[in-house]
Amino acid sequence: MYIIILGAPGAGKGTQAACIARELSLTHVASGDLFRQAVERGDKLGSSVKDYMNKGMLVPDEITIQMILERMSAADCRDGVILDGFPRNLRQAEALDKAFERKNSVIDWAIYIEVPDEELVRRLSGRWICRSCQTPYHSLSSPPKEQGKCELCGGTLYQRPDDSAETVKKRLKVYFTETMPVIEYYRQQGKLLEVDGKGGVDVVTDRILNALRKREFIAQ
Repeated sequence: MYIIILGAPGAGKGTQAACIARELSLTHVASGDLFRQAVERGDKLGSSVKDYMNKGMLVPDEITIQMILERMSAADCRDGVILDGFPRNLRQAEALDKAFERKNSVIDWAIYIEVPDEELVRRLSGRWICRSCQTPYHSLSSPPKEQGKCELCGGTLYQRPDDSAETVKKRLKVYFTETMPVIEYYRQQGKLLEVDGKGGVDVVTDRILNALRKREFIAQ
């Protein structure tokens, strides 16, 4: 069972991918997590990834594809995965299909979480992360009790360079230029499920699961 979660930065791909992975007992593979792990390692690859992320640019296809395919070859991905943040462009989508052909498998569904542009900017530019435990906060929807301090561990909150208002707009521009053709790619294959991304996490998760049930992909 292989499902792709698509959507602009701030659409909730990571949250929904994690929820759906738990519901379907699949492994959640997030390109963003793989990138951040590379940055934390501080090696040559991590330095290159960090430079692209700080500029609000996509990491080159060669690096992204290599990291994703290596992760998907792990034992915990044998029964299927929920892919989050990949593919980001047509070249990546085609490379993924070719990799799946070699192991006689296919992508089952691509779920596109739709959120208006103004809501995306609001969500992203107000996001803060705990430097110690990575707990997320939002200056409008879920602010910490004490400004700049994590409620769980007391760690310092920081804003990722790619979450600043200026960089957010760049990220959205890159997304709509590079990734929207991927939406059409899966639509033409008859594998695209479009889901309204407005509302609470549980509401959106239910919409995704209901969309899969209507296609008889999972049990009622």
